[in-house]
Amino acid sequence: MIHRDYFRTREDGVRLFRTYSDANKYLIQTDTGGIYEDAIDVEDTPHTYEEGDDIPTENISTEEYAQVGRILMGVQDE
Repeated sequence: MIHRDYFRTREDGVRLFRTYSDANKYLIQTDTGGIYEDAIDVEDTPHTYEEGDDIPTENISTEEYAQVGRILMGVQDE
């Protein structure tokens, strides 16, 4: 099932929401066909998603995950 949860608020006050599948499936953006493991969108985004194929199981380090978060939030590495 696809879930959409509050993620955080950017410094400029824009609220971000994370969309993901609790069944470990890729998300397919219905407008563009883009394929994502999860999606971070602004609060009023018109994007909709459907579940696709299973995501292969692989490990990502905590630092790699944190770096992705910094990129999404527009935060520069120190």
